[in-house]
Amino acid sequence: MRPIHAVRSLPLCALILSAIPAFAEEADQSAIIVTASPIVEEVATRVQKTPGGVDVVAAEEFGNKVAVSLRDALAFSPGVYTQPRFGQEVRISIRGSGLSRGYHMRGLTLLQDGIPINAADDNGDFQELDPQLFQHLEVYRGANALRFGGSTLGGAINAVTPTGPSAPGFELRFDGGSFDTQRGKIAYGHADDRGDVYVAVAGDRSDSDRAHGDRKALRFNANAGLKLSDRVETRFYVSAQTIRQHLAGALSEKDALANPGKGNFTGDQARDIDSLRLQNCTSVDLGNGSLAFGVFYNSKSLLHPIYQVIDQKSEDRGLFASLDLAGDLGGMPVELTLGSQARFGKVEARQFVNVAGRRGAITANARQTAQTINSYGEVRIAPVPNLWLIGGGLYSHGERRIVNRFVSARSGDADFDSFAPKLGLLYQPSQALQVYANYGRSVEMPGFGELSQTPAGGAPGFTPVGLQKAWTAEIGTRGRLGIAAWDISLYRADISGEMLQYSVVAGTIPAATFNADRTRHQGIEAGLDLTLTPWASLRQVWQYSDFRFRDDAQFGDNSLPVVPRNFYRVELKIGTDRLSISPSMEWLPQGAWVDYANTKRVGSYALLNLAAQAQVRDGVTLFLDARNLTGKRAIGDISALVRYTPDNPATAADEGSASFYPVERRAFYAGVRARF
Repeated sequence: MRPIHAVRSLPLCALILSAIPAFAEEADQSAIIVTASPIVEEVATRVQKTPGGVDVVAAEEFGNKVAVSLRDALAFSPGVYTQPRFGQEVRISIRGSGLSRGYHMRGLTLLQDGIPINAADDNGDFQELDPQLFQHLEVYRGANALRFGGSTLGGAINAVTPTGPSAPGFELRFDGGSFDTQRGKIAYGHADDRGDVYVAVAGDRSDSDRAHGDRKALRFNANAGLKLSDRVETRFYVSAQTIRQHLAGALSEKDALANPGKGNFTGDQARDIDSLRLQNCTSVDLGNGSLAFGVFYNSKSLLHPIYQVIDQKSEDRGLFASLDLAGDLGGMPVELTLGSQARFGKVEARQFVNVAGRRGAITANARQTAQTINSYGEVRIAPVPNLWLIGGGLYSHGERRIVNRFVSARSGDADFDSFAPKLGLLYQPSQALQVYANYGRSVEMPGFGELSQTPAGGAPGFTPVGLQKAWTAEIGTRGRLGIAAWDISLYRADISGEMLQYSVVAGTIPAATFNADRTRHQGIEAGLDLTLTPWASLRQVWQYSDFRFRDDAQFGDNSLPVVPRNFYRVELKIGTDRLSISPSMEWLPQGAWVDYANTKRVGSYALLNLAAQAQVRDGVTLFLDARNLTGKRAIGDISALVRYTPDNPATAADEGSASFYPVERRAFYAGVRARF
């Protein structure tokens, strides 16, 4: 294992926003998470001081793939369940977060450069995150996301973009292939003694492997750092996106298996996004610690023809501050972290009759306002060498207001206050081995997706939904010994009031949300890498997920749908950095349940993929990315149902519950990357 080398050019602000404070003796320790980039190794060394499930994924891990979504980027991150819907639309869930949500995302906090992509009501989406623009991703599973103000069941994912020091010079990339997919990127970074700048522009278009799933997007990302003194640095970020995507939609199981290229395009469904994000972070080196503070502003326009035409204009603004101090108490190393993050947002939400994808008569008009304030603190103390005890907590305050301009009686508001404590320990008997345990609480507030619903025969408006609360226990280990490197976590979350969705009447959209009584999510998150020879390595991840009701009045101890019990991915790399070939497999030995009643499972499958790369000269790499080589037809994702309605072969019009998304079809892509 390589020792960590100090990287003086890494911006202090990025370290503060992306990492747990380092141990006092950090300089004497080596990273367990080993990556290709020294800068990413520095981040990994800090992140792995968390006494729980965390991961750092360097861009090099998916650089030779046509990574269009977080599924491609996080395929080998332990505990992250990602499944395709179509194009950049994927399911992403950690520890069963938002598992019954068949659209968008809930239960995770997504961030870019430490600033939330999620709106102020904490509901989120992921289309604005393009993996080809990232330097690395940080994954904090469950309560381990405390530093990012994450109090949800799933935790947080922070996508970090390059800076002038980390990516100097020009970078060009072009890739494409099946379904008329074309993608390109141009970037430039520069740094000197006074500051640095990084600029990237990326374009993306595809006809998609399913009808009516075509997309196109243009993205701009830039940041600039200015050294105000030897101890003070400020950094400005700007990100702008324009995204146009048709929605292929869900299919019946029969269609998903027999006609996986089919689209469900009733009403010419689409998602068009124009967004702008601005932020600033200033960091101060205090000698015995650091101070970071800043502000951010997000503006977004969403035109979303689905069951109706959703037309939303939203603004979110906020501020944050964090303080890290390290010292000594009675001869024992002590570290203190304090911080707060406040988000304030408003949404002008209108709905129209969907007339072939265009606005018809207006059906809803509401003003939605939200604020979410998370304040956290953590103390770390080492009573004996190599053993750290950690205690902390996160206090959350949330307000949600809906002013219904059409039906005033359907206006409403809700306030939420909660405290989520956490206790943990981290034992590191050697430089290459860690053992950890933690016990903590998560509290998830409902967003407008849950609070603004349309009951059967009623008008859209406020619907009371309560908090989702859970206590989670976790033990695990990560380390490196000989040819093996591992990352294994076992967890159990006892949940009260889990927010689940179901259709009140067949075909009713949007799905209604209710607070279940008691549920339990428990499982194993495991990653194992083996360096077999200097020219052959194996990486693999396995998830075991046991999610179920507990003594429910209607469903008893039934399993929860969507996430399968076992899921496994493996990749064998043969070759060197100059030339390599990497066959891989994704295996689902038993399909997931489709409904809460447990009357229907989907089938098992195995997908075979192949990647290859060749460095034709210094800084220039050609790559191949081939997917689903056998053309396997299977179900990739499901929208949860109360009770599955089977296909009726006697009636052609009755094709069963349209809740299934096929796996990606056979595809071949190739590309070139160049840096100079």
